[in-house]
Amino acid sequence: MKKIIAIASAAVLGLGVAACDSAAENNAEEQAEAVGDAQEEAIDAAEDAGQITDEQADAAEEASENQEDAAEDAADQMDSGTPE
Repeated sequence: MKKIIAIASAAVLGLGVAACDSAAENNAEEQAEAVGDAQEEAIDAAEDAGQITDEQADAAEEASENQEDAAEDAADQMDSGTPE
């Protein structure tokens, strides 16, 4: 589970660094959302399979949402050129 979140985080952060215009900002935000959705599905599957507890699933989903929010915030800063 941690491996999935780490890989997805790296992908989202990489997109934030690579993109620099409005189209790229939109793509980065869409990618962040797609990664977040994939993480949530993986967490739900692990919970359903009994690999993690409800509490672990809740914590993982919260971490995933925070990562998605951070990636979207980074994308929002692309056009403004101001660091967050």
